[in-house]
Amino acid sequence: MKPDLKAFGSMKGAQHCERFMAGPVHYEVYIRKTAPAAWSLQVATEDRARAIQTAEEFLADNRAAAVRVTKETLDPDTMHFNSVTVLTRGAPEVKRPRVMADEDAPPRCGSPQDLYAPTSRELVGRVLEEWLSRQGVTAFELLHRPDLAEKLEASGVELQHAIQKVAVPESQISGQPVHDLVRHYQKLAERTIERLLLAGRREQFPDLENHSLADLAHRLAGQPERAFIMGGVVSRALTGVRGGRARLDRLMDMADRAPMDGPPHAMVLVALEQVMCEMFAARSNLADVLGPALDQGASLAAVVRMVAPREVAALIAQDARLALHVPVVEGPAARLGERVAAGQFPLLSAALARMVVRELMSPRRLRPNDAAGEIDILRTLAMTLTATAGRLLTLEEVQTAFNERSKALVTADFVAAYVKSCTTVLCEAEALTRLCENVTGMANKRASARWLSACVGSLRFETEMRTASDQTPAQKLGVLAALSRAVRGCGLTDRDEAEIVTLIGAVGGTVEAEARITTLLARSPAPLPQKLAVLLRMASGDTAPAGPAADRAKAEAIRLFRAPGNRAALAATPEKLAPLKGLMKAAGLAA
Repeated sequence: MKPDLKAFGSMKGAQHCERFMAGPVHYEVYIRKTAPAAWSLQVATEDRARAIQTAEEFLADNRAAAVRVTKETLDPDTMHFNSVTVLTRGAPEVKRPRVMADEDAPPRCGSPQDLYAPTSRELVGRVLEEWLSRQGVTAFELLHRPDLAEKLEASGVELQHAIQKVAVPESQISGQPVHDLVRHYQKLAERTIERLLLAGRREQFPDLENHSLADLAHRLAGQPERAFIMGGVVSRALTGVRGGRARLDRLMDMADRAPMDGPPHAMVLVALEQVMCEMFAARSNLADVLGPALDQGASLAAVVRMVAPREVAALIAQDARLALHVPVVEGPAARLGERVAAGQFPLLSAALARMVVRELMSPRRLRPNDAAGEIDILRTLAMTLTATAGRLLTLEEVQTAFNERSKALVTADFVAAYVKSCTTVLCEAEALTRLCENVTGMANKRASARWLSACVGSLRFETEMRTASDQTPAQKLGVLAALSRAVRGCGLTDRDEAEIVTLIGAVGGTVEAEARITTLLARSPAPLPQKLAVLLRMASGDTAPAGPAADRAKAEAIRLFRAPGNRAALAATPEKLAPLKGLMKAAGLAA
């Protein structure tokens, strides 16, 4: 009898479907060679034990920073694999922000008008920085001068590179194709250049040599493109003027010729302010305006004086020594300072103040060859910037900047340069005390205190104070007392202050014990009130540091006071006892 092939085929198909319904299963082994690396597939097998063993071997042999084993089961309905993690070991995965591609999102700049926004001009200035520097102009002038736009278009390569610098990062953020963004910005550049060339052909930007700036401002008031036209007028007036000082002088001339008040006045000053903000962003222009002879610290002080002349003048009136560290602002910079003092150009003032803060937070030295002078100029900047807090900067911004700058003052390199000129260890201790006083931030205070503690606690410091022949023991105690008082005025933590004062006091105790100052003073034939006055000044920390020397002086003063004969002698001369009462109070003795 022949076999039923049809039935046999049906049976075989049913068995296959049953196996398929259960779902084929396999295991995959993934590794990450480093913690931030992406997962990569290494092995795929149907044997679970082999997959786990392979993953363990990758980890044990240091061929991977992390391993993962997943179980993959095929879903017969959707024909997709369902993944379940079986094993994960090793370094944790670094979470990265996910870039969401949005094909429908428009580019950041869609029309020529968008390029004139402050953020867009800043971007134009960055991507065309070298070209603008060679031309001696700003991004604002490029967007308002037809001749510059035509020159940039003719360069070809410069414009193409600038477009790529904009398109590539935007593509990475938005997920849009780079080529689409490049084509978009090429068309945008062409439209912007064409707009400028058309404005030039129509002579929309009058020449100030033949026109009055005030009249132009009054005629433009109310027109829809008044800002664009006024920007072109101001930019045209700067044509051929190179150098920060000459350009600022020309801008101040235009400010003098602007309308006195109202919207026309604001129209002119806004255009001037935008040019100055971009012009002062370049260090070369700032050095040209303030003077190339100034170092970085003096330049920053001059900028603060320029944008806050009233505050700096008030500080100098209180402390004339401040004028030694704040350069005098002359020429066009002084003209700008007068207008800032009158309340004009607030955006420029704030931008320059924040530029000073950024420079303070940078690693660049204020005075590279003068560590002591750097502390002087830093103290000056702290006083002047704090005086402007609330108008140009917040107090938090000022404090943050000086905390960051103080980190550079407590490094080993700076401290070594700072004390390099000291010829004695006492000079080093006094210099480090000044360093402790001028740094800000608790962490920086602690770091500076460690330097000072190491200095006054060293054997060299004690030996020098004991053996120095240029001072008497009493003079040495007075120097140590002054050093101890200076430490108390540094604003250190209680623990650091107590530690340093104790170390200084111990050295003072050694000096006093070897010289036997207290004993010899008590036995001297000097009048009793005089001896008590000297001892009480030592006990109060005036002529001796707190510690063993002061304690011995206090004990000797108490002994003299309690002596019956001395008590009676003092009671008989109350006019001699009266001056001692203040010293007794300072020394912690009852009057």
